[in-house]
Amino acid sequence: MTGKKRDDGARYEEIADELRARIDSGQYAPGDRVPGENEIMTTFEVGRDTAWKALQVLRDQGLTETRQGAPTRVRKFERIVRPANKRLSREVWGDGKSMWSVDIVDKRPTPLDVEVQRVELDARIARMLGMEAGLPAVRRSRRYAIGAKPVMRAVSHIPADLADGTPIAEVDTGDGGIYGRLKDIGHAPTLFREEVRSRMPTKAEKDWLDIKRGTPVIEIIRYAAEESGRIVEVNEMILDSSSYVLEYVIPS
Repeated sequence: MTGKKRDDGARYEEIADELRARIDSGQYAPGDRVPGENEIMTTFEVGRDTAWKALQVLRDQGLTETRQGAPTRVRKFERIVRPANKRLSREVWGDGKSMWSVDIVDKRPTPLDVEVQRVELDARIARMLGMEAGLPAVRRSRRYAIGAKPVMRAVSHIPADLADGTPIAEVDTGDGGIYGRLKDIGHAPTLFREEVRSRMPTKAEKDWLDIKRGTPVIEIIRYAAEESGRIVEVNEMILDSSSYVLEYVIPS
């Protein structure tokens, strides 16, 4: 290409879109080198600042990775496919399986920073559980990492009258997790509802998940209800959007 270089505000986004299309099509496979700043400057007739911004967009989207002194390459990390319908089915947790066992991922996750506390419900969580503020609950907080990369943080609240004296109030809940233990005491979930939002992360969420600048998070709030309609757990999850694909299979 020839002609005058232009560095208008949207140009770097156009270049990033073009490079992303090449990654999505397989033209640049995982581990392949992507064009550097000098190549982008020549090919797209732009200045260095525009080329740098285009590459930064790809990094922020989790598509590429750069090591000091090495060229930028397409990220090899396999995204986690989270099949929501299957992972919440009774045949999974009811048989003592981990929900992670049905996720499509190259490595099993490692739980980090698991904390279990007895707390008094604030007004927001109490409303979500259909309870009064100030009543006791068990709060379970944990992060999950694939390799060295944190990918999700989850915080569950379970009414204390259900959790007290059970493994739900302990670090290790046993096979089948929280839902398996609720089943043991006659309060098995029969209905799940998830609310899914995409937004930019807070500073704390960036730190928890080691999220790159400009990368949004996926916020999932799950309500687990027993047959009577009572909410037996609320789980608030924050996912690194660059690490996940959410899959929903809905029969017609």
